Amino acid sequence: MPRIYKPGSFLRIPLADGSFGYGRVLKLPHDAYYDYRTDTPDSDLDRIASKPILLKIMVRHMEERAWELIGWRKLEEQFSQPIVQFMQDIGNFRDCTIFDTIGNSRRAEPQECVGLERSAVWEEVGVEQRLLDTFMGRPNDDVERLKVRLK
Repeated sequence: MPRIYKPGSFLRIPLADGSFGYGRVLKLPHDAYYDYRTDTPDSDLDRIASKPILLKIMVRHMEERAWELIGWRKLEEQFSQPIVQFMQDIGNFRDCTIFDTIGNSRRAEPQECVGLERSAVWEEVGVEQRLLDTFMGRPNDDVERLKVRLK
């Protein structure tokens, strides 16, 4: 059975190289992940919350993962902004839609979707790999596969 985290929960995420990444539960199913990596576990919520946000994505939290709930705080104002994503038709790459978490939606040219997250639900193991790849400065296969197709 999946764990239920409430918005504002801080998560410490063990990465494959023994380091740790950090995230924050937003309005489910979205999480935000900080541009912050440590070699030893950090539980200082002030320090973690002061770091920039790398990404905001949808995540399916599964019970068997080792993500640790390390605290909770009311979400700051920066997290009240809608999360903007895109969808692109597999058969017709010109058929794109940009939408957000408060219900706005519009047709878009593929070029307008560059830099946006494709609407996808990430498994925790995929998030762990994406964070580690980002921190190591290497491309992530899933991110590359999900980029908007321009032709």
